[in-house]
Amino acid sequence: MKYLEHINQLIKIKVSEADNLVIFGQNVSAGSCLSGLTRNLKVKENSMIINTPNCENTLCGIGFGLMLNKVSSIFFMKQQDFLLLGIDHLVNTYNFIRRENPSASFTIMFIVVDQGYQGLQSSLNNLGDFCSIARIPGFAITNKVDADEIIGAHLISPGFRMIGISQRLFNEELSDLPLIHCNEDKTLFQYFEGKDATIVCFNLSFSYGLELHQQLKDKNLNASLFSVNAVTPIKWEEIIRDVKQTKKIVVIDDSKSMNLSCDNFLAHTLDECELKSKIIIKRELLEDWLWPNSDKLNLDYAEIINKLKQTTHQNEP
Repeated sequence: MKYLEHINQLIKIKVSEADNLVIFGQNVSAGSCLSGLTRNLKVKENSMIINTPNCENTLCGIGFGLMLNKVSSIFFMKQQDFLLLGIDHLVNTYNFIRRENPSASFTIMFIVVDQGYQGLQSSLNNLGDFCSIARIPGFAITNKVDADEIIGAHLISPGFRMIGISQRLFNEELSDLPLIHCNEDKTLFQYFEGKDATIVCFNLSFSYGLELHQQLKDKNLNASLFSVNAVTPIKWEEIIRDVKQTKKIVVIDDSKSMNLSCDNFLAHTLDECELKSKIIIKRELLEDWLWPNSDKLNLDYAEIINKLKQTTHQNEP
């Protein structure tokens, strides 16, 4: 099953089971249904689905207002950039509401326009920038396992959070992955364990890390593979423990931001670990970064593998 189809199936199951739920957003049950994200949603008789106009500031306020009245809701937003229109609510209204410890749920689920060639409105792809401004819980979905865990735990649960999905991955075929570790908050996932390197993926870069892991395996190199799916405060101990064993890290972050989550991780890691190899892959925001261009990271997998092989062979007895 493809990435978007699987997420749609998970959403349909969760909302069909919920009581007293309001689902709203532009064309959530009409037209393309946000490219299929909200297609065929069905809710109980005490719940409702509302197609709205484009008025994101008002819609964010409606979600928080419903929370105060103990009504849970999901606002499906067709593009992450439109969060900017509700920034006052995300910061000031949320800071007021969380002091009330609300029992209802409010989730904003949006599409990250990261397939490329979109121009100015595709310049935002980093959920961390929005989450850090008011310490908002946020989650990026990158594969089948984290989709199951994040949507299962957070789509309709007390409190406020934001969940982003990648347009670039819409048609990617999903495969089952071995889940070695997942923290309680569903912000950190470990899929493989290996002795030759530690791969750590941030934001929506997991597909690159998975490909690197497979190519390393083809060269008889076994790497640990982690995905950091959120920027709410994370304890790095699980990854650092692995890095202390491998002494080699590959960090991949596809965020279009000057405020990268991976920098916080690297600061902690470099303070605690003595490394034999450190490979950092992140975007170079050149002068044309606001113009239509590809959003894909260009990884030279062969070069990365050669660097890791060199340090491996250098330290063999």
